[in-house]
Amino acid sequence: MIKLKPLSADSVPNALKRAEHYRLLNQPRQAESICRDILLVEPTNKQALVNLILSITDQFGTNISSSDSEARELCGKLDDDYQEQYYLGLIEERLGRAALKKSIPRAKYIAYEFYHNAMEYYEKAEKIHPPGNEDSILRWNACARTIQEFKIEPSPSDDGVPHLLE
Repeated sequence: MIKLKPLSADSVPNALKRAEHYRLLNQPRQAESICRDILLVEPTNKQALVNLILSITDQFGTNISSSDSEARELCGKLDDDYQEQYYLGLIEERLGRAALKKSIPRAKYIAYEFYHNAMEYYEKAEKIHPPGNEDSILRWNACARTIQEFKIEPSPSDDGVPHLLE
């Protein structure tokens, strides 16, 4: 196995800028790799954790395998209840968006569940938001608009069909 080369601690600020740069260039795999390198040097670096969560979720719905369970686990490392709830909501929202892109039966029902879960997380975040930061409200509203625009709704409870994406 190839051994990874470690970053020096003084290179972390520039590496964080590079990770953000690659995310903006729609290259989430590169951003993810950089964040993982940063976290090897600074395991509690919040900016790297957030960028890693975002990089992972940027890949939802693509052919590239990305793990929503890892993203959820990373949220628990943020050490900030607001951010944890907000990013858990973002994970659900992005899973909902990915579900909407699937051409499978029940995709809209599955998407609804993800969007509904996202809205619940955003409501929790709203209750504890820092002054001047109402991002959770903006995301909640975006979910509500998506539900309305795509006319998605909960699955009928008595149909007995499992909720699967694959």
